[in-house]
Amino acid sequence: MDFAGKKVVVAGGSGFLGTNLALRLADLGARVRVTVHRKKLQASIPGADIVQADLRHPEDCARAVEGMDILFICAAQTSGAAAITATPLIHVTPNVLINTLLLETAYEARVSKVCYLSSGAAYPGTGSRPVSEGEMFDGDPEEVYFPAGWMKRYAEILCRTYAEKIAKPMQTVVVRPSNVYGPFDKFDFGVSHFTAALLRRVVERQSPLEVWGTGEDIRDLVYVDDFIDGLIAAAATDLPVLAVNICAGRGYAVREVLKTLLEVDGFHDAKVTFDRSRPSTVPVRLMDDRLARSLLGFEARTSLADGLQQTLAWYRTNKIAH
Repeated sequence: MDFAGKKVVVAGGSGFLGTNLALRLADLGARVRVTVHRKKLQASIPGADIVQADLRHPEDCARAVEGMDILFICAAQTSGAAAITATPLIHVTPNVLINTLLLETAYEARVSKVCYLSSGAAYPGTGSRPVSEGEMFDGDPEEVYFPAGWMKRYAEILCRTYAEKIAKPMQTVVVRPSNVYGPFDKFDFGVSHFTAALLRRVVERQSPLEVWGTGEDIRDLVYVDDFIDGLIAAAATDLPVLAVNICAGRGYAVREVLKTLLEVDGFHDAKVTFDRSRPSTVPVRLMDDRLARSLLGFEARTSLADGLQQTLAWYRTNKIAH
């Protein structure tokens, strides 16, 4: 698919992934519309139509998707391990409303394709083995992700329903990200994921530099530019329905991420402590990238060191200077 001239709406255009996606779509020549709610836009999107919308309300969803060709559902209430552990239902009700109403209004508006951002956290546990796309419903999500995981799964079922189970179907694409990091991420300790939190601690030269948990948890980390490459490639397919992992295809321990951050930023005398009483989620979560490689020709190309270095530079320019 050529995105030039296509009318594309990014729901959640002020978030981490929505911002990066909207910037890329603008570069590709798309006619971009972005929705914003409480959070201001993080970047100037060339030529974008900005729609103020609370996507928990059907009339706002209808305004957002009216006249558009493609919808990317990036809007979501998200947070880190602390919020998930303390308030397990925090992700459920608002996101069920957002996903359900956007799909319904997109179908009514005759949007030709919807691309939904799901989550690798919705998968059942597979221990240290990477999880592949066909395993999504083989068991419950991990206990800590149970509410949010089933919320994501319900949205995936809705995507299949619109694509396969009704007359006059609508094409849908489900993209399951691993842990994405990079510019425009959330660096507020209350809601950030571990990579952004560690990066901020390194930049601030915190002493001691506290790491939550043991540092042994392993995650698949993919740099945001690579992720957007995969997301665009998935959205460009002509299949009636698709669910695909977009990930790096390899895991990094939290200790390894911190070690790389300290090296690339020259913080050689850091006093690192590990607080085992702090919440973590699951010890290992890895994702299989073979379908994305074979079907989309996608491969994550940015090394961890390069991705962290680029994010550090962006953070210092955009967060420290302002």
